[in-house]
Amino acid sequence: MSKPIDLLRPLVLNVGLSRHEANWNWKNVNSPFMRLFLVMEGNARVHMPDTTLDLSPGHLYFIPAFVTHSYECNGLFTHYYLHLYEEDGNDTRLLNDWQLPYCVDAGELELLLMEELCKDNPELRLPASDPDTYDNSSTLMQNVMLNKSRPLSRKVQSRGAVLILMSRLLQHARPVDTDMDRRIAAAIEYIMVHTREELPVEELAANACMTKDYFIRLFRKHTGQTPQQYIIRKKMERAQLLLITSDAPIKQIAEELGYYDHSYFNRVFRKNVGTTPMLYRTKTNMV
Repeated sequence: MSKPIDLLRPLVLNVGLSRHEANWNWKNVNSPFMRLFLVMEGNARVHMPDTTLDLSPGHLYFIPAFVTHSYECNGLFTHYYLHLYEEDGNDTRLLNDWQLPYCVDAGELELLLMEELCKDNPELRLPASDPDTYDNSSTLMQNVMLNKSRPLSRKVQSRGAVLILMSRLLQHARPVDTDMDRRIAAAIEYIMVHTREELPVEELAANACMTKDYFIRLFRKHTGQTPQQYIIRKKMERAQLLLITSDAPIKQIAEELGYYDHSYFNRVFRKNVGTTPMLYRTKTNMV
C-alpha cells in the first residue's frame, strides 16, 4: 500500500559546513538518525557493512540510520552535513518502503539548499566533528527541542529545503522488494505499526492465513530474517531512538515496546546493540 507523503517528517538535528585536513577519521559510528553529506572539495571514504563510498565533490551522499560505519580522510576535505531523523508517531515511516541510493549527483540547487539550511539554523551547527561530542542523548535531546522551538516560518522553510534534498534521493530510490508476497508485506506493515506490542509469531501467521512454519519460511525468504529476529531488530531500533531523543525512564521505554520483564529487555538490548540501555543512553559515543 502506498503511504501518503505526509508520513515523511524529517526533523533536522544538525546542519553545517565542515572543513578537515586529514582529521575526519572516526570508527564504528552508529546513530538513530540519517546523514546527508554534500562534498565541496577534497576526498574521503565512508566504510559501511556492504560497501565503501568514495566521497568526492559534486555529489550528495546518504548514510542510513542504525548502520555502523567508519570515516577515513587522508587530506583536505570540505563538506556540508545534514543530520535528520524521521519523526513519527506510529512507526509507519515512509522511508521504510524505499531503498535510497547512497550517492546522487548534486548541483547548484543542492548547494543553495544546504547554504540556506545553514544560514537559517546556526544553532544546529556541530561544535566539533567528532561523534563523541554530539552522538549522545543529552545533545540529541537538546537539538530536538531546539528544532521544535523555532518559529513556524523557519520550520516550514527548513522542512521544504529538506524535502527537496530528499526528493533527489527518492528520484533514484527503488521500492523495497517489489516481488514480496503481499501477505509478508502486510505482516511487515503490521509489525512496524505495532512495535509497542508483544507480536507473537503465531498471531502474525494466523493473520496471514498461514501455518506458523510456512509463515516463518516465507518471511525469511523475503527478508533474510525470521519474523522474531525482524521484530526484535525493529523494537531495538525504536528503543535506541527513544533512549536518545527522550528522557523517558528505561522501564517505561521497555514497557512501551512490550517488554514487561525489564531484565529480559536489558538482555535483549545488550545482545542486539552491544551495550545496556543505561550505558547506551549515558555513554558519549554510540557504537
